[in-house]
Amino acid sequence: MEDKDLMEKELLIIKGVCDLYLHGTIESTTAEVHCAFKDALNQSLDIQNKIYNLMAEKGWYKTETVEQQKIDTVKQKFANK
Repeated sequence: MEDKDLMEKELLIIKGVCDLYLHGTIESTTAEVHCAFKDALNQSLDIQNKIYNLMAEKGWYKTETVEQQKIDTVKQKFANK
């Protein structure tokens, strides 16, 4: 398996972990549990950011530039609701 494939899998896994910790933070019933989940979420977000930056640096995570007109159209669509 190539490095790119491994990094993609790691990124997907850490995104899933972040989702679980986010829901744990939202649903926690005590301040202590809330803080524990929140700390774990923040650490996971840091890891996710490092993986993303490494992939982007290597050209493995391509982003697409969107025309300003398309952005404005979407903003108007949701502003009217």
